[in-house]
Amino acid sequence: MSSAGDGEPRHHILSVLVENKAGVLARVAGLFSRRGFNIFSLAVAPTDDERFSRLTIVVDVESAPLEQVVQQLDKLVNVVAISQLAPEAAVERELLLATVAVDAPRRGEVIELVGVFRGEVVNVGLDRLTVMLADDPDTVDDFERLLGAYGIVELQRTGRVALPKLGRSKAD
Repeated sequence: MSSAGDGEPRHHILSVLVENKAGVLARVAGLFSRRGFNIFSLAVAPTDDERFSRLTIVVDVESAPLEQVVQQLDKLVNVVAISQLAPEAAVERELLLATVAVDAPRRGEVIELVGVFRGEVVNVGLDRLTVMLADDPDTVDDFERLLGAYGIVELQRTGRVALPKLGRSKAD
């Protein structure tokens, strides 16, 4: 989760379990729109139980107090459970795919950069590479900035997904 200069978080991360039915995402997005809550990132995927999907919603702190967001979400019929994921108690990841314009002499530099970040080259053309990185959002930001020096032709980021960290003792 990004932080402001004073160390205060700028975003709330919510994990919302919803019924996997048509229109649920539209209702959630409509709620945020009507209330003027700014969504920084939104990722949706089915869970291991086909009846449910998980929405990971990163909400701008300044646009919405956390309690208000949770109360409004909880009123939606298809919402099953809502949990806030504090940065120190969550594992966050984001996926980046980027196509970079790179000539043969500089191709090795990009491949080396991808290796340093533990990414992967997923497609190779005559004068372009498509690369992938899945990591924490700050690392993905750093990778994107460095990759920009080579000429990004296309870029897609998934938005954050997050789960609670696992306990490390039997008491957790």
